[in-house]
Amino acid sequence: MNKPDILMNKEESYRLLLQQVQSLTDGESDAVSIMANVSAAIHETMHFFWTGFYVVCGDELHLGPFQGSVACMHIAYGRGVCGTAWQRGETIVVPDVEQFPGHIACSSLSRSEIVVPLFGADGQVRAVLDIDSRELNTFDEVDRHWLEEIVKAIKW
Repeated sequence: MNKPDILMNKEESYRLLLQQVQSLTDGESDAVSIMANVSAAIHETMHFFWTGFYVVCGDELHLGPFQGSVACMHIAYGRGVCGTAWQRGETIVVPDVEQFPGHIACSSLSRSEIVVPLFGADGQVRAVLDIDSRELNTFDEVDRHWLEEIVKAIKW
């Protein structure tokens, strides 16, 4: 399979995933249930190493629903990839976690990462979607675009 075919399949997988997330979250208001189903849908569809949410709680992020191995339970504002994405209010793509200053290694198996902030109706970051891969350079602009669209579909 050549690179354009892989890209097209990835785009199609994300397009279908977005439809599934919209269907799962339509009319739902319970944040925990929504995050649980969204993380499961992403994880099952894309086969990432770790997929989950960290929720803003005061001045730190608390572990929320996820799929994967045991994870860090608290992350300070501005620390690691998740805390930095929260602080900046923007998606961060990390091709090699060992090259990210202050990376928090919840698992030594994680090699690359993407973190997407989830905004509330008031424009404040309410949570972050954190996805890790066992491979270097897993995430690109296609992942950024579609994961940002998926996160926008979450309303709570």
